[in-house]
Amino acid sequence: MRTTLAILSGLLLSGAQAQMKVSSFDGKVTDDELKSFNDFTATLTPGSNNTGNEWAQGHSGEHTKAMGLVYQIAGQQATLDNMLRFCDAVLSERNDLAKAPVGQYKIWTGAIDPVWPNDVTANPIMTGGEQGDPVGHLANCAYLILKTDKLHDQKVTIGDPHKYGATYLERAKRYVKEADVSMNNHILKRLLDLSNDNKMYFAKDSPYMKGKAVPWNQQMMFNYAFMNLCGAHRILNDNPELLGKYKSVINASIDWFFNGGGVQTEKSKKGNPVYNWGYTMPKTSGEDSNHGSLDVAGFSRTYIDGNYAITADQMKPFANMFVDVMTLGKGNYAGKVDGTSGSGHAEAQKSIRGGYLFLAEFRPDAYESMMSADFTVGKTTQATEGFSRFLWVKHRRASSQ
Repeated sequence: MRTTLAILSGLLLSGAQAQMKVSSFDGKVTDDELKSFNDFTATLTPGSNNTGNEWAQGHSGEHTKAMGLVYQIAGQQATLDNMLRFCDAVLSERNDLAKAPVGQYKIWTGAIDPVWPNDVTANPIMTGGEQGDPVGHLANCAYLILKTDKLHDQKVTIGDPHKYGATYLERAKRYVKEADVSMNNHILKRLLDLSNDNKMYFAKDSPYMKGKAVPWNQQMMFNYAFMNLCGAHRILNDNPELLGKYKSVINASIDWFFNGGGVQTEKSKKGNPVYNWGYTMPKTSGEDSNHGSLDVAGFSRTYIDGNYAITADQMKPFANMFVDVMTLGKGNYAGKVDGTSGSGHAEAQKSIRGGYLFLAEFRPDAYESMMSADFTVGKTTQATEGFSRFLWVKHRRASSQ
């Protein structure tokens, strides 16, 4: 009995002690920083369903995105293996694949669609932009594997408990296949209406926002899926027609925002160009801080991918907006992108939401003040979202020197 208690205590202590640690703000990302990230994410348990959008902006969704981002920095297999644990879990929890009570629900379409319900008590069970993120996780992990040739024929280190593929290449192909199923058998088939020049609107019979333009943060969720599926199919060279279809939707989304009236370019008090936009078209101003962070994270992912028409010059007004307009003082950040504040998602903040950290790359003069707002050299954190983005910007700065 004492031995059992000692083992359990040791495991709990190990999880509690595993923390991500900032070694420095300058220079290359350190081995210690990467190890602390891998050690911490190894202690995390994937969510058991998508209730409350767990696999979108919830913990499991943000953890998975963080692992994908950090893998792009150093390509460490431990990072990818942790990501595979989460991707295996999210796929196993899809409505058509999971047994009740996790899955097997008839949703608003009248069928057991390949989706991740966020509220199975609703009548009808609705779907929205949150469906993009689980598809994006699968496609992102597959894309990262496909770009890592040396792993293709290796057996997956964590095993194959769900029979999704014994080797890394087999696992990647299964993820792509299942991501395509969700995309083409629900998102494109029923949820989205692309009849207006591929701009994203919700279907007219969708109980969620029927017939309305998809909010920008939710377009970013769908784009996360489209973008990584494009990357995977580009490498596999297996379906050019589908690749072209996915890419046309991303391009339409980006063009709508930057050139179709989605965003206004204004001048800050410091004379810098800044962006102002709304939650969803036709609103064009006053996006709240919470959704604005998700918007910025989505555009940052697309910029990082490098295959779409987003330039550093286009990203800088986002950065100017955060530094010149939303930053009101130390530990004081506006609740809206126009510098004002309100309530709820638009409430003023004492810390920086994770999506905005990407912007420090485009305002090097504000890099240290932005990172030191919530991180301290030599100290630890459990915020995978923020820590991964800190590591990314640190990596980009070191790579450009």
